[in-house]
Amino acid sequence: MKKLWLLFFSFLMMACSELIDPPKKLISKDDMSEIIADFALNDQFNNFLPQSDLENATRLVLKNKKVKAKDFTESYKYYIATGDLEDILNNAQKIIVAKDPSAKDYIDKKLKENQNVPAFAR
Repeated sequence: MKKLWLLFFSFLMMACSELIDPPKKLISKDDMSEIIADFALNDQFNNFLPQSDLENATRLVLKNKKVKAKDFTESYKYYIATGDLEDILNNAQKIIVAKDPSAKDYIDKKLKENQNVPAFAR
């Protein structure tokens, strides 16, 4: 009887090995990095021109990448749960620096100010 319980418990543990199931239309890590980098650039653009519409800019980025907002949200939740989001955000930083090398100083300054804050909350 003990062996039967051990076998049952083993099957149960293997069935529950993933914290969250991947979404049906999972966005690749590279595409997520590019989208997040574009979001960050649009956000900075909004700081210079406050009258600009950030919501339309967000829609435009998603439309250009041919991604639905729901798919982005589901993929973002999945990458948070799996712990891959920090790598995605680091790649997004590299994309931003490649597009605008002067952003490197600003990023370094913010990283020093927020050393103990997780990457997804900075």
